[in-house]
Amino acid sequence: MLGLRSVFFALLFPGTVALVLPYLIVGGAIPPGGPWEGRQWIGLLVAVSGGAVLVLSIVGFARKGRGTLAPVDPPKELVVTGPYRYVRNPMYLGVLALLLGETIFCQSTALLRYSIVVLVVFIAVVHAYEEPALRRQFGESYSRYARSVRRWIPGRPYDG
Repeated sequence: MLGLRSVFFALLFPGTVALVLPYLIVGGAIPPGGPWEGRQWIGLLVAVSGGAVLVLSIVGFARKGRGTLAPVDPPKELVVTGPYRYVRNPMYLGVLALLLGETIFCQSTALLRYSIVVLVVFIAVVHAYEEPALRRQFGESYSRYARSVRRWIPGRPYDG
């Protein structure tokens, strides 16, 4: 059941932000399937990398945290493994990498503007809601983790 909830919320939240809305923004004007230029291959590589980080983070929430990415069904345990060992917000970074890759691939300034808005919203949500909620839920263990692991830029691995 947890796996189904994880897939549902992944499709609902990051799926909408990183796939559905960008598709609507570019009006379906995705370049045809080749031959692609070098920058399109770079965009594809960035997007796939972001998607991989997102998937690994969601799987970690389910396996280690026994929860999902949705605020209504959060992890019960603090997740500090996988991508979370290097950065506190890998899901958001995965979504942003997906958007950046799509922006490069489609060469869309509208998609770039959208991505900047998404970044600002992510920063606001993390500061105003997520970090205070995590401090309340996990107390000193989250505070120790937050002191050791950067919020947005991956760094040295967390040793606990």
